[in-house]
Amino acid sequence: MTERVAVLMGSPSDSDRMKPATEILEKFGVDVDTRVMSAHRTPKDVADFASSAIEDGFSVIICGAGMAAHLAGAVAANTILPVIGVPLSGSSVSGFDSLLATVQMPKGIPVATVAIDGAMNAGLLAIQILALSEPKYVKLLESHREEMASR
Repeated sequence: MTERVAVLMGSPSDSDRMKPATEILEKFGVDVDTRVMSAHRTPKDVADFASSAIEDGFSVIICGAGMAAHLAGAVAANTILPVIGVPLSGSSVSGFDSLLATVQMPKGIPVATVAIDGAMNAGLLAIQILALSEPKYVKLLESHREEMASR
């Protein structure tokens, strides 16, 4: 079975900063579904997607958003799947606002958070989560680390 990860972003303008997540997931052979949806402009779409994500075959959801960055929290509130937040730069404070918004989720609704514009690490974290139940990703991650060390 191919694992399936959703990569969500709050705006089409976020796509360049979220592309590294998609690229690393595809490199590892993970099925990626990329979508634009906003916690503020399309809240019903976000809730509907998140609440049906398990039934739709997703294993992990990555959410990238800037400024108020509520996307990851809105998704996490509507699913029990692991949610990884990617705070995005682009605001007058270079993403520090999105970092704080992403890491400050209420108790009981966790969102794993990577660095500002850290989409590649979000993709790698998703693969590490998948590796808990799919051994092929362990070998691929080990090879990836060896490749990084040899550069």
